[in-house]
Formats: sequence, C-alpha cells, structure tokens
Amino acid sequence: MLDLLLVTLGVLLALSFVGGLAYLYVQDVTQEKHAVLRNFPLVGHLRYFFESLGEYFRQYFFLGDRDEMPFDRATRSWVYRMAKNEGGIIGFGSTYRLHEAGALVFANAPFPVLEEEQRPTPALVIGEAYCSTPFVGRSLVNISAMSFGAISRPAVQALSRGAAAAGCWLDTGEGGLSPHHLEGGCDIIFQIGTAKYGVRDANGQLSDQRLRELAAHETVRAFEIKLSQGAKPGKGGVLLGKKVTPEIAEIRGIPPGEDSLSPNRHPDIANIDQLLDRVEHVRAITGKPVGIKTAIGGRGFMDQLTAAVARRGLQAAPDFLTIDGGEGGSGAAPQALADHMALSIDEALPLVADALIASGLRQRIRLIAAGKLVTPARVAWALAAGADFINPARGFMFSLGCIQALRCHANSCPTGVTTHDPRLQRGLVVADKAERVASYCRNMNREVEMIAHSCGLPHARDLQRQHVRIVQPNGQSVPLDGLHPYPEASPRGQALAAIRASSSSP
Repeated sequence: MLDLLLVTLGVLLALSFVGGLAYLYVQDVTQEKHAVLRNFPLVGHLRYFFESLGEYFRQYFFLGDRDEMPFDRATRSWVYRMAKNEGGIIGFGSTYRLHEAGALVFANAPFPVLEEEQRPTPALVIGEAYCSTPFVGRSLVNISAMSFGAISRPAVQALSRGAAAAGCWLDTGEGGLSPHHLEGGCDIIFQIGTAKYGVRDANGQLSDQRLRELAAHETVRAFEIKLSQGAKPGKGGVLLGKKVTPEIAEIRGIPPGEDSLSPNRHPDIANIDQLLDRVEHVRAITGKPVGIKTAIGGRGFMDQLTAAVARRGLQAAPDFLTIDGGEGGSGAAPQALADHMALSIDEALPLVADALIASGLRQRIRLIAAGKLVTPARVAWALAAGADFINPARGFMFSLGCIQALRCHANSCPTGVTTHDPRLQRGLVVADKAERVASYCRNMNREVEMIAHSCGLPHARDLQRQHVRIVQPNGQSVPLDGLHPYPEASPRGQALAAIRASSSSP
C-alpha cells in the first residue's frame, strides 16, 4: 500500500512538473517582449538566470584583486583589515599598479621622523570668531552623510557609537536627525537637504523653531546646507517607497511607503546671494557653524562664491565647504548622473583649494573632501591637495560589513546595512560593528600619520602637494604641485586675508 502511494505521488509530481513546463513553454512562445524566450522557450530562461548571477561570479571568481568597480577587492580587504584591527601588513610585495596613470606615489624622506619627534595632529576650529558656538574637529577622518533611510537603524546606531569611541563626527545626511544618531553621543553635523527633512514646517519650508530645537542638542555641532552630492549632482535625494518605513516617514515628515524624492535644488535658493543669506540666517538662529556641501562642475561656483564674500564681508562666508567628487555614491542614483555628472574629487579638490587660496579665504573656510577616499593613501593625497578633513561614506559602510552587493536601493542588502527588512538587519550586530567603525577610523588616522612621518613630517597636517607624485600615461610620475601649482593670492584675496588676520588678533 505504501509503495502504491509513493508511486502515485511520484506520478503526480512528474505530471505537475511536465504540466508546468508545458505552461511555461506556451507562455514563452506566445509572449512578445523577449525575443530569446520566444525563439528558445524554456532554455532561454537560463540566459536570464546566469545574467542575474553574472556580477557575483565576476566578483568572486573571475576579476582580479585590482579589477573590480566601484571598489576592487584589494581596497575592500584593506578596509576590512583596518576595521578588524588586523593591520595593513602584506607579504611578498604590493599588487598596486604603480606604473598606471593616476597611481599615487609619496615622496619618502631620506631621514623620516623618529617616534619621539612625532607630534599629535592639531585640531582645527570650525566657525571661529563667526558664531557663538564654534566646533573643534579633532579627527582627520569623519563619517560622511548617509541618511537614516538610505541606511538601516542598526547601521546608524553602530556608526553613532563607533564615532563617539573614535572621536570623529557623524553627518546625518538629508533624512533628518533620528534617536539612533544621538544614541552614541558622538559629534553630529546636521545636513539640511533640498526637501528640508527634519527641519521643515507643515508647509515644507525651513522652520526656525526646528532649527533652535536641533541646535539645543549639545552634540549637534554644525549645520550643512546640501546643494548636491557626487552620486547625483543636479538630482535630489532618492529613497524608494519600499524603504520609507513609518519611523522614517515620521522623522522626514512624509507619507510612509511612498517614494521620497527631494527637489533637485532648494526652491528658495536660486543664486549665490540667496545661498549666503541662508548660511547667515541658519548661523544666526543656531549660533553654530554652517557649511555647504556640493559637487563641482567647474570654476564658476567658486568664482561666484568668493566674489560674493569679498563684496559682503567675511561674516557672510560659509564656515566650511564639503566637496563631493562625481565618483561619490552611497545610495540610489540615476546611472546617467552617477556615471557622467560632476568633476571627480581628483580635479575638484585642488580647484576649490586654489580658489580659496587666491581669494584669501583659505583660513576662513574649512575644506572637507569626500568621494571614494577610503584608504589612508587617498586621505593623505586629499590633505596634500588642500583638504582639512576627509569624509568617507562607503569606507564606513565596509566597516559595517558591506560586501558591495550593489543592492543598496533594493531593500535587500544581505548584510543589513541598507535594508529595513528585520530579518536581514539581524545580521548587523550593533556592538560588534560599532567597534569596527571605531577601529577603521582610528587606523585610518594612524596610517595617514605613518605616511606623513615617512615623508619627513611631524604630523599629517603638514602634508603639501610636493609630497605627492602622480603617475602619468608614460609611466613617469610628476609632483602634484607641478600639476596643480599653488596660486598667488589676488589683491582682493590679500585684502580679505588682512581683514581676517586683524579680526583674529587679540
């Protein structure tokens, strides 16, 4: 009897399988959307199956350690080791392609700095003399803007705790301030995005009352007006509806489950003077430093900004500029913009630094760099090029466990970093990942200092362009100050520098 039941069950399963194949066959040959399936029913599905797995096969089996994009395996492994406190030690030589165009080479000193000659990296004050509550930035490396929504609750919690342990700041991103940002007690920069999430009134306008409430948090140290970011310059933030949970919707002030699409610019800021008006207004309301974040498309923005500050006075200047390269991108973005819009940080950072030097604003406006600066070598390059601080985003995502699955926008991140699926978030253990965030930050700072000491400098803030060489297409390297010579201060810049010096003197 049992044998008969098993045979019957087997026949039913076989018939169901054959029936399913027949149904799929008929569906394939009658549909009109896919030529492959219409001409090769059933078998054609293998093509789409293997195509969907292609990026993962390439990542793990076929691409070399230095071949993958946006971050190759060697770079990710370096970040993972720093986050795990396993050190940056390798054996039998580097796989870095030292002769490829764009490769970084630091000019080692014949007599590097001894341990007893090394000096702590000086802290820098942001907003000194121009706001009632300046902010002291102590860490060279800090956490770039990633909104709660773009990343998950446990990810924000781990970043907040890790930032507090490492002594760096955390930028909220444009999604507003959540309790999870405050949990660790770290320094926070609140970003005011084009939709003004978390700081807008019932009509979607900037709320002075909300600004005061946010500034009342002791750990909210500064405010950042976001014009654009490297992943999507000219396009507002994109958070698909599947990631807009009730909690995120409440913080942002939008309906749950609907796409969160920020305007591509602030509707009430249409020119440089209106932008500087907003900077002065937010600073007056909060008493804290106010900066601007933007990607750069050329010299025009900096020419207009420096001219406006010269006309209006130093008090009108932003306290810091955060420059994002066109290669940035920790969240969802249209490929047309992610691939082709805005200058890379390699071109944008020296351009902005030069504009500040020539205009006499270099000491007035602190300069923050972002855009694939996830290794100590890239951070050291940015300092030499003119940055005061460096804000990685994806480096800290790697420290949280990101494996570059490229599913950030789909709410299906397998490591729990960018998903709001509780089952997937379970994989991100906050206490463990907070320690990795802190370790990554500490080791980044430490290895940047090591590069500076090898260049003969007592600390990393002494890095200048002559300490870095860039390999050219012919395989030969040239110093960075040869590619981007330091400019002379213009007469207007000299006058502004003199005014700042006299206002800063006791």
